[in-house]
Amino acid sequence: MSSSELSDRIDQAILNILTNDARVSMTDLAKQVGLSKTPVIARVKRLETTGVITGYRAELSAKKLGLQHVAFLEVRLSDTREKALQAFNKAIRAIPEVEECHMIAGGFDYLVKIRTSDIGAYRRVLSESVSQLPHMASTSTYVSMESVRDRGVQQI
Repeated sequence: MSSSELSDRIDQAILNILTNDARVSMTDLAKQVGLSKTPVIARVKRLETTGVITGYRAELSAKKLGLQHVAFLEVRLSDTREKALQAFNKAIRAIPEVEECHMIAGGFDYLVKIRTSDIGAYRRVLSESVSQLPHMASTSTYVSMESVRDRGVQQI
């Protein structure tokens, strides 16, 4: 079900509310969208079953966890044939500090978001893990000075 396939504005309202507070009770969710509890539960279940809602998770405090250092890494590979891409994809998923990894169309091959405690920890991840990835040719690092917005999927 794509965004154009959402059945109506109520589904969109449900998704907006759950995006902001996934722990909202079904009773409160029903009140907010103007329906009774039973149809709201059915709608949420349908959104889950069709894969629009893929899960629920806790948002963690990077500050409290001591993981405030964010770096973005441009990665260029020496080989971009499918087998090489698959090998790289599999290997980068195994690095716990990698928060996001996106294949890019442009002047480099991947953009990687890495979260660590500090620049020293980032340097260790870069030298001990990232540089050992299959088909690595070069990297460029951009250190985030401040996160202005960091939210994942935007509201509908």
